[in-house]
Amino acid sequence: MLHIHNNLTRQKEEFKPLDVNNVRIYVCGMTVYDMCHIGHARVLVVFDVIYRYLCEVYGKEHVTYVRNITDIDDKIIARANENSEDFNVLTGRFINEMHHDSEALGILPPNMEPRATLYMDQIIAMVQTLVDKDFAYAADNGDVYYAVNKFKNYGQLSGKQIEDLRAGERVAVDEAKKDPLDFVLWKSAKPEEPSWDSPWGKGRPGWHIECSAMSTECLGHNFDIHGGGMDLQFPHHENEIAQSEAATGEKFANVWMHNGFVRIDDEKMSKSLGNFFTIREVTEKYDPEVLRYFILTSHYRSPLNYSDKQLDIAKAALTTLYTALRGVEVAPVDSSDTDYHQRFTAAMDDDFNTAEVLPVLFDLAKEVNRYKEKDNAKASYFAAILRDLSGKIGLLNQESESFLRGSSNDQGMSADDIDALIEQRNQARTAKDWAESDRLRDVLKEEGIVLEDTGGVTSWRRE
Repeated sequence: MLHIHNNLTRQKEEFKPLDVNNVRIYVCGMTVYDMCHIGHARVLVVFDVIYRYLCEVYGKEHVTYVRNITDIDDKIIARANENSEDFNVLTGRFINEMHHDSEALGILPPNMEPRATLYMDQIIAMVQTLVDKDFAYAADNGDVYYAVNKFKNYGQLSGKQIEDLRAGERVAVDEAKKDPLDFVLWKSAKPEEPSWDSPWGKGRPGWHIECSAMSTECLGHNFDIHGGGMDLQFPHHENEIAQSEAATGEKFANVWMHNGFVRIDDEKMSKSLGNFFTIREVTEKYDPEVLRYFILTSHYRSPLNYSDKQLDIAKAALTTLYTALRGVEVAPVDSSDTDYHQRFTAAMDDDFNTAEVLPVLFDLAKEVNRYKEKDNAKASYFAAILRDLSGKIGLLNQESESFLRGSSNDQGMSADDIDALIEQRNQARTAKDWAESDRLRDVLKEEGIVLEDTGGVTSWRRE
């Protein structure tokens, strides 16, 4: 039985979908005004694994995964103005870049990827419903605000109390609001800003209402799982609950999931601290699968400490797995009745605990290595299980040689030049010219090439 930690109830619960033939999950996606960073990578990878496993349990045809795109907000407008370009051109460019990074990380595309600007009618209709139900009001400045004190369960997700929030010094004061906690649903248009017609005049939506309108339009008023980064729990997700349930009169999402923060060398990731890395920057130095593997080494709810050292460890671990598969023919096999599959399932059923899945993969790699030289059939059997279980979390999808010999991003000696030097070394070894053989090995080592002599055959990989 799959159990998930539900941040709404603050406990781990057996997952019971509303409809086993239509399991529905919504995840807050990217605001597309810049390149995706490693915090975004964690959201992408975590919920990709969750989606994959839900498909494994319920069948791909019975799972609907929606991950939205925020393509209009203050940051987008500010960046477009800085660049002197149309905001649609800006967002279109960074949507393409996001898709490029997602594909590199092995992220399966969601079933639906709604963009806020294409759901303006639904957004306006939801704001109008909230106004009609007296949960929202039009202010003198042309904005429309949600009246937080009208929603009795405000704070249920974050555990925050309205009285404490109102007393806090960090609450922004806006004279147009009736209460400093009220948040904007519709912003009146400012000069030279993108805007849409509405009952309250030209304007654009607030951030929170976009997700409520898109999720309920795509998945219905009540759906199974809502996810995102821990930083979205308050106020974004809290506000989503308030406005969605006030508008529909129904429970919004049954289970709330949040992945933990990414830290850089034990410090909070921040542009101001200069420790901010994009996915593209990282994958120029490391194979994207190394970043994916690294993210899966920690439970998704735990903080993740990023550093080059940790990525080097992840690279070494993947190298071990791919080296085990090297040279082994993999035939299809049913692994469902094996102890390895049972261990894999037990870990994933326990709130998607990928950190406990990885040791299963290494135990399989040991078995492959154990039989490689003496029993091809058994080596192939364990390699097939390793490929199968790894694939369920999006790992080991490359050919071994491709990973071990490096990607096109790697700089240095070409594969042809390496093969040529290895051939020269083999000739020296045949002639028992050990000094020349050692010299050529050292030349390759200086280029970061590791040679492995097994069964009379020399293979190589990059460090």
